[in-house]
Amino acid sequence: MSRFKRTDNVDSIAGFRTEKIDLVPNGLLKAARKSGQLNLSGRGLVEVPQNVYRLNIDTPEEAKNVEFGASDCWWEQTDLTKLLLSSNQITQLSDDIRLLPSLTTLDLHDNLLSSLPSALAELKELQQLHLSHNQLSSLPEEVCTLGNLCSLTLQQNLLESLPEELGQLRNLTELDLSNNRLKSLPCSLGCLTHLRKINLCHNKLSCLPDSIAQLTNVELLDCSNNQLTDIPSSLSQMLALQQLYLRHNKLCLLPKLPAPVLKELYLGNNQIVQLETEQLACLTAISHLELRDNKINVLPEQITLLSTLTRLDLTNNNITTLPASLSLLPNLKVLLLEGNPLRGLRRDLLTKGTNELLKYLRGRIKDQPEKADEGQPAMMLPSQAVANLHNIRTLKILAYSDKLACSIPDEVFDAAANQAVATVNFSKNQLTSIPSRLLDFHSSLSDINLGFNRLTCCSPDIGKLLQLMHIDLRSNQLSDLPSEMKNLCRLRSIILNYNRFKSFPEVLYQVISLETVLLGNNQVCSVDPSRLTKLVRLSTLDLSNNDLLSIPPEVGLCTSLRCLCLEGNPFRTPRAAIMAKGTDALLEYLRSRIPT
Repeated sequence: MSRFKRTDNVDSIAGFRTEKIDLVPNGLLKAARKSGQLNLSGRGLVEVPQNVYRLNIDTPEEAKNVEFGASDCWWEQTDLTKLLLSSNQITQLSDDIRLLPSLTTLDLHDNLLSSLPSALAELKELQQLHLSHNQLSSLPEEVCTLGNLCSLTLQQNLLESLPEELGQLRNLTELDLSNNRLKSLPCSLGCLTHLRKINLCHNKLSCLPDSIAQLTNVELLDCSNNQLTDIPSSLSQMLALQQLYLRHNKLCLLPKLPAPVLKELYLGNNQIVQLETEQLACLTAISHLELRDNKINVLPEQITLLSTLTRLDLTNNNITTLPASLSLLPNLKVLLLEGNPLRGLRRDLLTKGTNELLKYLRGRIKDQPEKADEGQPAMMLPSQAVANLHNIRTLKILAYSDKLACSIPDEVFDAAANQAVATVNFSKNQLTSIPSRLLDFHSSLSDINLGFNRLTCCSPDIGKLLQLMHIDLRSNQLSDLPSEMKNLCRLRSIILNYNRFKSFPEVLYQVISLETVLLGNNQVCSVDPSRLTKLVRLSTLDLSNNDLLSIPPEVGLCTSLRCLCLEGNPFRTPRAAIMAKGTDALLEYLRSRIPT
């Protein structure tokens, strides 16, 4: 007989059963009835439980066991005013949300919502609605009837347009529409006159509506990472504007912004070439001015008009000289100049900091009148220039750069006649076409610099320069390359930054000798990975600051790449954290995404 007596009605596998977890404990609901606040963030919810919607309708559990003298007065409950449902996996919001009419805050950010119920319109007390990091492709008109709404956050969704009824939200003070797919904004935006902060960055906006000028209470406007080519002059009517972000757009001119309290203006990564006096004079209260990664080649003396300036960022431009009067800015504390081809300025001065640099410039002020008379006139005509015969004969370099010339004089080519010129530098002029006489050096020419001109097309004759190994065509107006370039079987590097290419140039797929292709700051929206992998020597590829909406996983098969730059594109994956790990990790990630 066994020593252990078996008991009837015993579940023999009870120890292996998974206990059902109550995602919304009764104690949490009980506390919510007292406080009017319920936090269900990060609980793995795929839907909102029914007892949450009916929190103030159903009789609570504690009412079923009434004890005289009990300290909890269950009948003394308050309406739910704050409901936090963020960081769950909710795909749909029920129409039963109308059962919570006293809500003032509804937080649904970081879920999987693709639509919103019309019943939201019945939450007339709602003041804050957080819908960021969802999958919304449209904003229902019902949301626009919430007259008490003060804060509406919709960043990181899939919005392509907004209803004209948006203008009905007249009490909004904060509107975040960043990281969507908006191509335009409704004119009714100007009706939101209580707005203080508006974020429009990382969209596809090519223009701003004139009605934006009516937002006279806006203090911060962020339009970074769009496709703006111009800023409406009416923006100057935004009298409260203090911070304006216009980074990573396609602006060619400094906007004229006589905003009386504008303190911070960020214009990095645009295509600004010139700073004009009229625009500078408007910035009467400016403290921070960022102009990095543009094409500015001259810093005008009128920069001294910015007497309130404390920080000036001119990193990565084309500035060759600094006006000594820059040192007269009374409040300037930070001056950033790295990445400029500065002449007559010792490199160690840049490393010693702003104070030493300004001190050096102040010391030059007394010398300037004398220097004005030295050498040739500043406005020397191109025909007056003399080619450097020493460089031609000994270094095999033909240089005629920074002359603002519309064509290269014949005497320049004549000076190099019968010389085996290897390098030609015609950069920083106003050339609209490639000089035909470059063919004079077809048997020796290996390096051409035609950057910073006005080239709109590239002559097919360039395909006859069979010794060409390097070509620099940055900062022009090119949108295509001739098919004849496929003959350049020795071409190793090509620089095409700051042009107008909308796709990876077709002919470059056929130049298998390429090792470096720089296509940053264009409008490239596609690349063919199957053809890219045939460039077996390609080690550096710069596609930063373009319009790539996705990166084909097959790009990961380009195993010869040692440097792949993709920053500043509007794609969602790979994320910035992955790109920050370097090219090898990025390629490995892309390979892992290739369908098998």
